[in-house]
Amino acid sequence: MEPVTVISDAHILVRALREPASVERLNGGQWSELISIARAESLIGSLAHRLADVPVPDRVRAVLQDAIGAHDLARQQALWEADCARRALADYPGKIVLMKGTAYVAANLAAGVGRSIGDLDIMVARDDLPIVESALLDAGWEWVKPDPYDDRYYRDHMHELPPLIHRERDRMIDVHHTILPLTAGPRPDAQAILDSAIALGNGLYVMAPTDMVLHSIAHLFADGDLAGGLRNLWDINLLLRHFSEADEEFWTELDVRAKTHGLGREKERALRLAARLYDTPVYRFSAGQTEFADYLYIRRLLARDGYGRETRKLIRFAFYVRSHWLRMPPLMLARHLWTKWRKGGRPVG
Repeated sequence: MEPVTVISDAHILVRALREPASVERLNGGQWSELISIARAESLIGSLAHRLADVPVPDRVRAVLQDAIGAHDLARQQALWEADCARRALADYPGKIVLMKGTAYVAANLAAGVGRSIGDLDIMVARDDLPIVESALLDAGWEWVKPDPYDDRYYRDHMHELPPLIHRERDRMIDVHHTILPLTAGPRPDAQAILDSAIALGNGLYVMAPTDMVLHSIAHLFADGDLAGGLRNLWDINLLLRHFSEADEEFWTELDVRAKTHGLGREKERALRLAARLYDTPVYRFSAGQTEFADYLYIRRLLARDGYGRETRKLIRFAFYVRSHWLRMPPLMLARHLWTKWRKGGRPVG
């Protein structure tokens, strides 16, 4: 009988991604736990590709092959959906910048290999939102959940329009005009992001390397409760590796751009945690030492048990509260939560 191993957190997944050969020591129960955690963290496709050349049990190989097949289909759907948006906005003269997973696969980056992709995220100039919105509505998109309060909240305070869904394809699109809520502390330079965006040759754009990294960093550390954080940090790890290998000046440019967007602290934390969890070869390990708060971030990022269930309820709740605290001043937060509670809904975002 195989020994029973209790997985206390998601470190088994981090280790498998960082050191694929480490999985050769896993027993049957540990394989089940690794797969469960990878699925829960939306990293099963990334894990499958990382283990492509590693000997694994036959039943595990079947699961991993299925994950690769599912990712290949998701990749095709994401690129198709991006092209649908491009065609819908064919008369729009501004830049249409792909974001997140769709951008990674469209640009053929390592971060897109096996990467789970949900909604289509694009960024356009804020002044052009009425034009873009009208074109998408004419092309078959409609509001996911029309609500006057949410609509006004998104338009006045958020970094994107309310989500839209296509009535025939049942696919969602999020139209951004910047990378953080307008009420957040950091105020990224959205125009600088658009000005530096790189053309793909098909009428679409992706962010410049430093902006792409900083967007992922902002999404993880300045705009959320770290849900899905292991996947986002894996993105950051892969992006940092790729761009720093391709450009010797990348690290200097990243420092400069982080200051432009007001994301210096978030960038430093991302480098520390990426190095700590994924052994990312950062150019200079900022401050050289792990801060106490980093341990809290790590505990939040690893909060899964062997069944893939979320654990550490207190720390998850603390980060949930933090995510809303970051987005708006206290009085505004209280008013927003009170309004949403009376309406029986969850806070926007």
